[in-house]
Amino acid sequence: MKRLFLALAAPLMMISGAGLAHAEEIASVNTNFRFTGSDRVTVEAYDDPLVQGVTCYVSRARTGGVKGTLGIAEDPSEASIACRQVGPIKITQPLKQKTDVFSAGMSFIFKTLHVVRIVDAKRNTLVYMTYSDRIATGSPKNSVTAVPVPEGTTIPVK
Repeated sequence: MKRLFLALAAPLMMISGAGLAHAEEIASVNTNFRFTGSDRVTVEAYDDPLVQGVTCYVSRARTGGVKGTLGIAEDPSEASIACRQVGPIKITQPLKQKTDVFSAGMSFIFKTLHVVRIVDAKRNTLVYMTYSDRIATGSPKNSVTAVPVPEGTTIPVK
Protein backbone atom coordinates (compact mmCIF):
# COMPACT_ATOMS: atom_id res chain seq x y z
CA MET A 1 0.00 0.00 0.00
CA LYS A 2 2.83 2.39 0.87
CA ARG A 3 4.46 1.77 -2.54
CA LEU A 4 1.17 2.58 -4.27
CA PHE A 5 0.92 5.82 -2.30
CA LEU A 6 4.49 6.79 -3.19
CA ALA A 7 3.90 6.00 -6.86
CA LEU A 8 0.82 8.25 -6.88
CA ALA A 9 2.32 11.03 -4.76
CA ALA A 10 5.74 11.29 -6.44
CA PRO A 11 4.53 13.12 -9.57
CA LEU A 12 2.58 15.62 -7.44
CA MET A 13 5.61 16.28 -5.25
CA MET A 14 7.86 16.81 -8.28
CA ILE A 15 5.41 19.30 -9.81
CA SER A 16 4.88 21.28 -6.61
CA GLY A 17 8.46 21.10 -5.32
CA ALA A 18 10.57 21.78 -8.40
CA GLY A 19 13.54 23.98 -7.52
CA LEU A 20 12.59 24.31 -3.84
CA ALA A 21 14.64 23.52 -0.75
CA HIS A 22 14.56 20.01 0.69
CA ALA A 23 13.89 19.13 4.33
CA GLU A 24 16.30 17.38 6.64
CA GLU A 25 14.58 16.06 9.77
CA ILE A 26 16.71 17.05 12.77
CA ALA A 27 14.61 15.48 15.54
CA SER A 28 11.09 14.69 16.67
CA VAL A 29 9.23 14.19 19.94
CA ASN A 30 6.12 12.11 20.50
CA THR A 31 3.08 14.05 21.72
CA ASN A 32 0.28 11.48 21.72
CA PHE A 33 1.01 7.76 21.97
CA ARG A 34 -0.82 5.42 19.60
CA PHE A 35 -0.11 1.72 19.08
CA THR A 36 -0.22 2.31 15.32
CA GLY A 37 2.19 5.27 15.33
CA SER A 38 2.35 8.27 17.65
CA ASP A 39 1.53 11.87 16.83
CA ARG A 40 4.72 13.93 16.99
CA VAL A 41 6.32 17.31 16.54
CA THR A 42 9.25 17.35 14.13
CA VAL A 43 12.03 19.87 13.64
CA GLU A 44 13.25 20.07 10.06
CA ALA A 45 16.10 22.10 8.58
CA TYR A 46 15.86 23.80 5.18
CA ASP A 47 18.91 25.38 3.58
CA ASP A 48 17.81 28.30 1.40
CA PRO A 49 18.73 27.16 -2.13
CA LEU A 50 19.60 30.69 -3.34
CA VAL A 51 21.14 32.11 -0.15
CA GLN A 52 24.15 30.16 1.04
CA GLY A 53 24.72 30.47 4.78
CA VAL A 54 21.03 30.65 5.79
CA THR A 55 19.16 27.69 7.28
CA CYS A 56 15.54 27.71 8.40
CA TYR A 57 14.31 25.41 11.16
CA VAL A 58 10.61 24.56 11.06
CA SER A 59 8.79 22.71 13.82
CA ARG A 60 5.43 21.26 12.93
CA ALA A 61 2.92 18.73 14.16
CA ARG A 62 2.68 15.40 12.34
CA THR A 63 -0.32 13.09 12.68
CA GLY A 64 0.42 9.45 13.49
CA GLY A 65 -1.81 6.41 13.54
CA VAL A 66 -2.69 4.26 10.56
CA LYS A 67 -3.60 7.26 8.38
CA GLY A 68 -0.34 9.05 9.29
CA THR A 69 1.72 5.95 8.50
CA LEU A 70 0.02 5.62 5.11
CA GLY A 71 0.46 9.33 4.39
CA ILE A 72 -3.25 10.11 4.14
CA ALA A 73 -3.76 11.91 7.48
CA GLU A 74 -4.11 15.67 7.56
CA ASP A 75 -1.46 17.34 9.73
CA PRO A 76 -2.48 20.28 11.96
CA SER A 77 -1.87 23.80 10.61
CA GLU A 78 0.46 24.85 13.43
CA ALA A 79 4.11 25.48 12.51
CA SER A 80 6.92 27.63 13.86
CA ILE A 81 10.01 28.91 12.04
CA ALA A 82 13.44 30.23 13.02
CA CYS A 83 15.99 31.09 10.32
CA ARG A 84 19.61 31.76 11.17
CA GLN A 85 22.86 32.70 9.53
CA VAL A 86 24.94 29.51 9.80
CA GLY A 87 27.86 30.62 7.63
CA PRO A 88 28.98 33.43 5.37
CA ILE A 89 25.99 34.72 3.39
CA LYS A 90 26.37 34.44 -0.37
CA ILE A 91 23.42 35.16 -2.65
CA THR A 92 23.85 33.10 -5.81
CA GLN A 93 21.47 35.09 -8.07
CA PRO A 94 19.01 38.00 -7.88
CA LEU A 95 16.05 37.18 -5.64
CA LYS A 96 12.37 37.76 -6.24
CA GLN A 97 10.86 40.17 -3.71
CA LYS A 98 8.65 37.31 -2.45
CA THR A 99 8.90 33.60 -3.29
CA ASP A 100 8.27 30.12 -1.88
CA VAL A 101 11.54 28.46 -0.89
CA PHE A 102 9.88 25.30 0.43
CA SER A 103 6.50 23.62 0.37
CA ALA A 104 5.41 20.25 1.72
CA GLY A 105 2.15 18.36 1.74
CA MET A 106 0.25 18.26 5.02
CA SER A 107 -2.45 15.95 3.66
CA PHE A 108 -2.72 13.60 0.69
CA ILE A 109 -3.56 16.36 -1.80
CA PHE A 110 -5.36 19.35 -0.35
CA LYS A 111 -3.17 20.99 2.34
CA THR A 112 0.34 22.45 1.95
CA LEU A 113 2.91 23.98 4.31
CA HIS A 114 4.81 26.91 2.77
CA VAL A 115 8.01 28.73 3.70
CA VAL A 116 8.19 32.07 1.90
CA ARG A 117 11.26 34.31 1.58
CA ILE A 118 10.53 38.06 1.51
CA VAL A 119 13.25 40.61 0.75
CA ASP A 120 13.16 43.72 2.95
CA ALA A 121 15.56 45.78 0.82
CA LYS A 122 15.20 48.91 2.97
CA ARG A 123 16.60 47.07 6.01
CA ASN A 124 18.84 44.68 4.02
CA THR A 125 17.07 41.75 5.66
CA LEU A 126 15.64 38.43 4.53
CA VAL A 127 12.28 37.67 6.15
CA TYR A 128 10.94 34.11 6.19
CA MET A 129 7.31 33.24 6.92
CA THR A 130 5.59 29.88 7.27
CA TYR A 131 1.87 29.21 6.79
CA SER A 132 -0.41 26.50 5.44
CA ASP A 133 -3.13 26.55 2.85
CA ARG A 134 -5.72 24.31 1.28
CA ILE A 135 -7.04 24.31 -2.25
CA ALA A 136 -10.13 26.30 -1.17
CA THR A 137 -9.16 27.86 2.17
CA GLY A 138 -6.05 28.64 4.18
CA SER A 139 -5.16 29.06 7.81
CA PRO A 140 -4.32 32.38 9.48
CA LYS A 141 -1.82 30.55 11.72
CA ASN A 142 1.67 31.64 10.73
CA SER A 143 5.15 32.29 12.03
CA VAL A 144 7.83 34.75 10.91
CA THR A 145 11.57 35.21 11.40
CA ALA A 146 14.24 37.48 9.90
CA VAL A 147 17.92 37.21 8.98
CA PRO A 148 19.78 40.52 8.64
CA VAL A 149 22.31 40.45 5.82
CA PRO A 150 25.74 41.73 6.91
CA GLU A 151 26.59 45.33 6.16
CA GLY A 152 28.37 45.65 2.83
CA THR A 153 26.40 42.80 1.24
CA THR A 154 23.49 44.09 -0.80
CA ILE A 155 20.57 41.79 -1.60
CA PRO A 156 20.15 41.70 -5.39
CA VAL A 157 16.43 41.86 -6.25
CA LYS A 158 14.80 40.93 -9.58
